[in-house]
Amino acid sequence: MLHALDIDKRDIVLDMPSDIIDDPFSLLVAVILSQNTSDRNSWRAFRRLSSKMGTTLEAISSTPEHEIEEAIRPAGLHRVKAKKLRALAEAVSTNYHGRLDSLLSKPTAEAREGLLSLPAVGPKTADILLLFYAKRRVFPIDTHISRISKRLGLVGEEAGYEEIRRRLEGIFDPDDYLIAHKVLIKFGRRYCRARNPLCEECPLRDICKWRAGGGGRTIN
Repeated sequence: MLHALDIDKRDIVLDMPSDIIDDPFSLLVAVILSQNTSDRNSWRAFRRLSSKMGTTLEAISSTPEHEIEEAIRPAGLHRVKAKKLRALAEAVSTNYHGRLDSLLSKPTAEAREGLLSLPAVGPKTADILLLFYAKRRVFPIDTHISRISKRLGLVGEEAGYEEIRRRLEGIFDPDDYLIAHKVLIKFGRRYCRARNPLCEECPLRDICKWRAGGGGRTIN
């Protein structure tokens, strides 16, 4: 499937800089800021937060909430997200002595369960941390990947996160989860857009059930 997507792996760049991926708490901060906003706005907010007070657990814990709100304003829902970040920092400090490595060293299922118990950490956020930081064989599902999976008919229209995750984990080789995750996101942005998808240019147009059913008509 990766070959059919017609996206050169050399064009795939890691959306998250290495300094973020090297710190699991900062990675969680980045993912939380990305919720319900564009990549541009979330990264702008993250960089503002990083330059003003930092994105480490210690920085978030010691910074007044209103200052965090102001720093992350570009991400939208800045008050809600500031509360989430403070609650997350408190939970990690209380439950894991300020370090997530002890949790992430556990077996994947146990580590995932522990992450899901933290404030503001849902399945996608947990799986991103497990894949990008802990190098575990899990497949995070974002809105692009969910849309592609449903349009291709890999899952039903009502499929939820876990069903889509299990389906894709069964399709791709575990060693390819990271690159497949990034390729599918790029594919969703380039071709399989939520609005005005480029169906006639899509390299998967001949096997797309959504297009075959008329869903791929040009949208004005």
